[in-house]
Amino acid sequence: MPVAPGSRRRARPDLGVPPQLIVRQDTLSQGRGGNSEVVLVTGFEPFGGEASNPSWEICERLPREIAGMRVETCRVPCEFRRSIEVVAAAIERHRPLLVICVGQAGGRSKLGVERVAINVDDARMPDNAGSRPVDEAIAANGPPAYFATLPVKAMAVAMRAAGVPAEVSNSAGTYVCNHLMYGVLHYLAASGQRARAGFIHVPYSEEQVLDKRDTPGMALTSMVKGVEAAIAAAHEHPHDIQVSEGALD
Repeated sequence: MPVAPGSRRRARPDLGVPPQLIVRQDTLSQGRGGNSEVVLVTGFEPFGGEASNPSWEICERLPREIAGMRVETCRVPCEFRRSIEVVAAAIERHRPLLVICVGQAGGRSKLGVERVAINVDDARMPDNAGSRPVDEAIAANGPPAYFATLPVKAMAVAMRAAGVPAEVSNSAGTYVCNHLMYGVLHYLAASGQRARAGFIHVPYSEEQVLDKRDTPGMALTSMVKGVEAAIAAAHEHPHDIQVSEGALD
């Protein structure tokens, strides 16, 4: 597990997803056309005292169709456990081909396509429901980590080709964003669904940094353009491209 030996950790038995949402492989072709050409894009509600969250504002500004896929969006509570439940229900409702979760990472200057989510919650502040897990496993019997099943390098390259600063990120943190990325990948593995999934972190919007000295921000129009390019690249590339996106630090 990703928690150091001897650390105090309250293991939780499951992801808190209602059992009725776990479906068998032989039911995936039923209802709404099975695993149809849909991309599910999720964004979070505001948290940490912010009045807005660019991840959800991006969702509201995306076109209805990208790369021939119908775009469905889902507003996610910034809460441990419940965030996974909400997105799992949206996955069951839409049966998407791709699931792309988007979250705010204040302080970053680029869009970050997350490579990996780790099986630990370690919150530096409470979520919107007042929960603040420390050194807790997300899934007690889950693997230490899940890698995104999206072509993260192809997505980052496509974002930059669209004129938007972007990179592959090797840490989704240990707050609700990492929690949701891990939970969605774990849920898809448990339910047998073939959807590919991952996570994109976005900076503060320009409006959010007006009163934040020396803090980077990005225009919402640029972030929308980058996410749209990433979605198109994810659809185009069933397997990732072989280019270096490794970080030195």
